[in-house]
Amino acid sequence: MSKSLIIVVVIALILGMYGCSSYNGLVQNDTVVQEKWAQVQTQYQRRSDLIPNLVRTVQGAANFEKSTLTAVIQARANATGINLNADQLTPENIKKFQAAQDQLSGSLSRLLAVAESYPQLKATQNFSELQAQLEGTENRISVARNDFNGAVRVYNQSVRSFPNNIFAGIFGFPVKGFFEASQAAQSAPTVQF
Repeated sequence: MSKSLIIVVVIALILGMYGCSSYNGLVQNDTVVQEKWAQVQTQYQRRSDLIPNLVRTVQGAANFEKSTLTAVIQARANATGINLNADQLTPENIKKFQAAQDQLSGSLSRLLAVAESYPQLKATQNFSELQAQLEGTENRISVARNDFNGAVRVYNQSVRSFPNNIFAGIFGFPVKGFFEASQAAQSAPTVQF
């Protein structure tokens, strides 16, 4: 065998091994993103499952604002109507998902704010427990979203870094979207005394 053929074979083997290593790293990072996405969905599903119980409890209050309840029910339907799997986590799809979830969060906030006007409702143990569970779930959602964003950051770095970006393009590993703060969170609330 000629020396140049041996060099070409060795270079091809090194590139092949590096390509396999890069591919496996991309698959590993993608799997972590999928796992974190499943955790986000689990927490949003938990919140969605609490809402019917909360609505039934609130409906028991005399003269409770029906429009507020209707808005919560409609927002829940919209939020649960957007189902993304881990392969659909483009920045555009994440924004659509987040917009629906933000609408539901806003409706729930209005529901809880209006409930403050009903002392008999606030006094019920069921409402207090559901409110506490909802608050805990919102905290879990926040943690899951932060974990997801961390996994997406690592994944996107590996997809966009040279020479992994070459293998990512060849094997179809697109950049994934982050959760971002809602527009409502962009400005601080005004407090007046």
